[in-house]
Amino acid sequence: MDNTSVPLGAGWRLWSQFALRGPGFPASGVLRLAPAGLAEAADKFGADAVLSGADWTAFEDLYGEAAVGTAHELQRVAALPAFQTAVAWQNRPLLSTGIVPFLAWTPSAAGRTSMPRQREELVAHYWQRFCVKNDTIGFFGPVGWGHWDMSASGISVTPGIGLVESSEVYFSSWAVDAVAKLVNADPELRPWIAPRRVPFVRVDHGSVTVPGRRPQLLPSELLDVLARCDGVRPAREVGSAEQLEELVRRRILVWRLEVPADTRPEVWMRHWLTSVDAPGGRAAELLEVLTRGRSRITAAVGPDELKAALSDLESQFVTLTEETAVREKNAKTAPCRSLVYSDARRSARVRLGADLRDALAPLELLLTAGRWLTSTIAERVMARAREVFDGPTDLASFWFACMPVLHGEAGGIAAQVQEEFWRRWRSVLPPLTGSRVQVSTSRIAAAVREAFAAVDGGWTAARYLSPDVLVSDEGELVLGELHVATNTLGASLFVNQHPDPESLLAQTARDHPEPRLLPLLPKEHRARLSARIRQTLVRPEDYYVALVDQTADPARPRTVRSADVMVRAHDERLVAVLPDGAEFGLVDVFSHVLTTLVMDLFRLVPEADHTPRVTIDRMVVARESWRFPAGAMLFVEEKQEARRFVRARQWRRQAELPRFVFVVSPAEPRPFFVDFDAPVYVNILAKAVRRMSRQGDPEARLVITEMLPTPEQTWLVDDQGERYTAELRFVAVDDS
Repeated sequence: MDNTSVPLGAGWRLWSQFALRGPGFPASGVLRLAPAGLAEAADKFGADAVLSGADWTAFEDLYGEAAVGTAHELQRVAALPAFQTAVAWQNRPLLSTGIVPFLAWTPSAAGRTSMPRQREELVAHYWQRFCVKNDTIGFFGPVGWGHWDMSASGISVTPGIGLVESSEVYFSSWAVDAVAKLVNADPELRPWIAPRRVPFVRVDHGSVTVPGRRPQLLPSELLDVLARCDGVRPAREVGSAEQLEELVRRRILVWRLEVPADTRPEVWMRHWLTSVDAPGGRAAELLEVLTRGRSRITAAVGPDELKAALSDLESQFVTLTEETAVREKNAKTAPCRSLVYSDARRSARVRLGADLRDALAPLELLLTAGRWLTSTIAERVMARAREVFDGPTDLASFWFACMPVLHGEAGGIAAQVQEEFWRRWRSVLPPLTGSRVQVSTSRIAAAVREAFAAVDGGWTAARYLSPDVLVSDEGELVLGELHVATNTLGASLFVNQHPDPESLLAQTARDHPEPRLLPLLPKEHRARLSARIRQTLVRPEDYYVALVDQTADPARPRTVRSADVMVRAHDERLVAVLPDGAEFGLVDVFSHVLTTLVMDLFRLVPEADHTPRVTIDRMVVARESWRFPAGAMLFVEEKQEARRFVRARQWRRQAELPRFVFVVSPAEPRPFFVDFDAPVYVNILAKAVRRMSRQGDPEARLVITEMLPTPEQTWLVDDQGERYTAELRFVAVDDS
């Protein structure tokens, strides 16, 4: 593929390729849940109207008929094989506990008791996600691709054949880790496991040092054994079991099989099992069970076959491991809660013309502000690290000495930087009053460049910023999120759904002609890390440094331990000196911590009870939003649905909210769509507010943001002419 970059101005350029994110069901699906004429009939009752009398009785009858009609429509949705298949991937038990009984129910006004209504809302909740949320997962959120063509204009869509061009089923990393656990528990396989030194343990002149502890003197025979423990040679070749156990006891050595972080960990695991001269035992049996189960899941046609295949795999996994086959969802659990997951590539291809690039002109100002964010965070955090530095030392010792800064003070630094970020934008933008603020690039460009002047991005990865941009069918641009200090297209879920991943590596090589230094990260950590979002655009010439976690293949060249890296000062700059003499700015060792600090800071407008839509030229850079305490939405306490619907619409008019919005509640795991013309979505909103109220936090706020573009403004089409919501994910590179 063509890797020619697209210049954006002032030292910024865009990758020639971009990702297309969108759901797997048409946007019109949610519009089917808004009964024709019901909203207009409800709006005939003014805010002071008494909801009684003949007119009210007639409306109640109309509402009852509409509610039954919506129930029938939701049953048609729930009966769709594609919908059931999507739910099976997301939460398989719901098919039995929610979908099957809902389909067996005969809707009627009298029969819409509590449980059927809950099931209506369940289907509607999944339906909004599958129709209007630009997720990236499975066939119901397939990854699409596009490219720039500066000789063309506008947006051109080549639909391809069908919705999905290809799909693949992957193992969650913890599923294959379970195979490694069985290896570690097998006495016959233990001699074949290659022990390795803990990354932060330093060996120096006959002693070993763990940061924060006194040096330990080791007998020469143990030092010799430790020197041979490179993570590649098996235990049987480096020392006796007693010697190795002694080093493990001293917390100097790791003697267990650890599967490297990878999109396809089962390949490495199978290679290891076939390379040892010993029976694989239960570990080999489990790997075979996983492999056969995945093949059956991949071949499954329809929800029933998929459900059976998933269930059988989980049952066999539990039998062999005596562990749960589905991880509970909580704040400490990383994504990929099931044994397997699926990702897919969309058939449609998109081409953007020169006029769209010109319309993106305001993006250059936002990227400049993003560079100031990363530069300022890096400068202030590294200034504190410089104060910690007390002469040349090994990286492991310095890393641990910096923990109070990186995981303590740095959070306060980031909060201060964000406040300053907002103050600088306030000095640039006109007063944020009313519902709309319009400004031109030419008017504010000089002020932005002065307010957000920065020498560089701060660290190597910060050269990348990844904006999500939505486009309406009339060509209006809307900024979704601006992902700071990360190339989001380097994540596994994108790279593995690209028709030519090598072209992405080639673009990376163009951006970084020299080797990079990358910190090794855990395989999983809460919502931030998993196999799907792991950065995979790493070249052989790049270095990895293992600070605490060693998650790379131990045989990979250019992977170094933190204890073997020296930290030195070059003037005011701290550098990491690797064992082979290569030098890198120490800021790159801290890059993941810095990225984590800054990645959610890019918001032009601070939180307020109301913030207007802000548009620069043709690009909406901040959508209109509102924040409400639970007590401000009294309609949610209405017990009778018809009254709740009318009062909700009255409240919406008073608050001047649009018809289509997205809602974020502290009591809900993710944003959800609301159509105020659709009673079922009003009911879902009311329930979310009541849940928030029950939490008892007086500071809690429901955040409502206008939906732009709306479901009626879509342009992405398939080969059947159906339209889908979509966003374009670009990669911007700082060349200044």
